[in-house]
Amino acid sequence: MSDSDNLNVVELVSVDNSRITRVSLYTGRAEITRLYTFNVVAGQNQVVISGLPSVLDQESLRVEGRGSATIHDVTISTMPPLKRSEMLSSPVLIRLHRDKQRTENALARCKKALEYVDGYMKSLKIENLDVSKIGTVTDTYDETAEKLNDRVIELDLRLENIDAEILDEEMRREANMKKDKLRLKASIGVFAEQEGLIEIVLIYAVRAASWTAGYDIRVDTQKEDAPVTLIYKAAITQNTGESWEDVPLTLETATPTFGVSVPTLQPWTVSYGPPPPPPPRPSPVCFTASVKSKSGRGLGEVMRYSSMLADDTSEDALEAEGYDMAHQESLVSSTGTVSATFRVPGLINVPCDGEAHSVTIVQLKLDAAMTWIAVPKSDTKVHLKAKIKNSSEYTLLAGTASVYVDGSFISKSNVPAVSPHESFDCPLGLDPSIRVTYHPRNKVVSQSTSLFYGKTITYSFSQRITVHNTKSIPIEHKQLKIVDQIPVSQNSLVSVKLITPQLVVGKGSDANASSPAPPVDVSDGVVAQWEGADEVEGDVDVLGKDGKFFWLCGVPPFEKTSLNFQWEVSAPVTAGSQVWGL
Repeated sequence: MSDSDNLNVVELVSVDNSRITRVSLYTGRAEITRLYTFNVVAGQNQVVISGLPSVLDQESLRVEGRGSATIHDVTISTMPPLKRSEMLSSPVLIRLHRDKQRTENALARCKKALEYVDGYMKSLKIENLDVSKIGTVTDTYDETAEKLNDRVIELDLRLENIDAEILDEEMRREANMKKDKLRLKASIGVFAEQEGLIEIVLIYAVRAASWTAGYDIRVDTQKEDAPVTLIYKAAITQNTGESWEDVPLTLETATPTFGVSVPTLQPWTVSYGPPPPPPPRPSPVCFTASVKSKSGRGLGEVMRYSSMLADDTSEDALEAEGYDMAHQESLVSSTGTVSATFRVPGLINVPCDGEAHSVTIVQLKLDAAMTWIAVPKSDTKVHLKAKIKNSSEYTLLAGTASVYVDGSFISKSNVPAVSPHESFDCPLGLDPSIRVTYHPRNKVVSQSTSLFYGKTITYSFSQRITVHNTKSIPIEHKQLKIVDQIPVSQNSLVSVKLITPQLVVGKGSDANASSPAPPVDVSDGVVAQWEGADEVEGDVDVLGKDGKFFWLCGVPPFEKTSLNFQWEVSAPVTAGSQVWGL
């Protein structure tokens, strides 16, 4: 007796004869854990599991067993695809839709005929009708109307039956489409020491599954402690061919990478001498009509014959080739600075429909520093910005946030990747309760004469800015930032000097020349500094070179604050030349 005669074959359909015990979802793929429970006989068993996802990464498949048995070998094969005609079109469905259209047209005609009969009866006048014919008229009306009513009932019933048949056919087509997404088959050799129940676990990775982060950021400007409520959400999408029903779901922020290695530098050489000649260009190959192939046909005939062969390829022949499945060659585990694992509470259902399904990961109460920023020279609108500190243990992935301020939707914003205990900036839209007035600029022109420089013309400017806080709460010290600028000279003969506030271009602090000088006190609660001083690293010489500076101040409720600055531009008086750009 051969070994094949003693082989016990166990056939399982993956979706019907197993359950998913775990899903780990990454950005671009998912790892599925499936549990199969079945009976085996003592000796050699061949377990055939069909209906595995076509998007399964075959190199990722792992098989684990539980019970008194040993796993010998595992092979994966692809089942032949369905015919395209079975997926894209259905003669039955086309016929049913035509029958439905005919039935609807017939029903409309019957209802219209009933309206005509009723209209005719209403148009009859008793004084114009022979009394002896009244019975005949009413009998004829009853008989005609009854036939039409019976016809309407019959057509309504036929429409219901056609709709039911259409639904069944569409469900059959949908089932065929799903089957085409489940075309892999795994064959597992199992040697059992004794007859009984065993468990096999398949762990595999699939493509066509992903999740993206999304946020609701709600800001309460009236609160001082933890004014930001951040709702961390995940939009889950999967079209793997399997529906995830009542599964425990884990969201992974790490991104698995494939075939990634450290790049290498190729040799880079230089030489000296005359430049090398350019490489020769290949000569075009010309064919004439007299060229013959081995078959005796001219080239044109051969090309036409090949085209005929290609066009004659049957649909069945194409289907027999199947679909090529892409495989990743290697898996390299990579953990960056932003990596975490989230376990979604409870069990979750994610159908295989390619649509985004939202779940809430966590709701966080976070601290934030509010800042109001305006650039009144360009626009007097005041922008509100929050620097939010992620004081939680959750890693925030990059995603889109819906921002609400004091219960009102303000804007859409982008949240960057943020690790625990890091901070990020979040724009909160415009704040119309802070009003900025950019007053007209004052200009004074004067001339002076010196022995060394001759005549010099000086343009003196002054600018006033008023900030009005119409809120019932104060803007605290250094929470309001007003940005402005003075011109920058592009000619050595033209000098530009900021008079007030007294900021010096490119000057570091006395203690450390590589750090920016401290802000200049302008008035009570108002300081000024070059733009970029809070971000510069090492090189303070660039500060002020672009002419931009800012004030930091606070404004009490219902009060105003005035900001002033003065600068002057000097240039020699030369015939035919003047200062441009003021």
